[in-house]
Amino acid sequence: MTKLAQWLWGLAILGSTWAALTTGALGLELPLSCQEVLWPLPAYLLVSAGCYALGTVGYRVATFHDCEDAARELQSQIQEARADLARRGLRF
Repeated sequence: MTKLAQWLWGLAILGSTWAALTTGALGLELPLSCQEVLWPLPAYLLVSAGCYALGTVGYRVATFHDCEDAARELQSQIQEARADLARRGLRF
């Protein structure tokens, strides 16, 4: 099972549980305080997931390591490609 399928199954289970609890399909009589928390729960989860994603991207950018050897190798390959294209008549 792919990661996408796992996430979709998890969201389907959470969504159906939320819908069953908020519509009263299970026959449970939840207290008013629980119902007040239950209605905006998807929005809270969405905001939490966005904050987590933003924090993860920020952390990865902050701890990104430069690969100087790979950068030099790439620059030399670019120079070789430019020289080859110049020999074939392409002007930059």
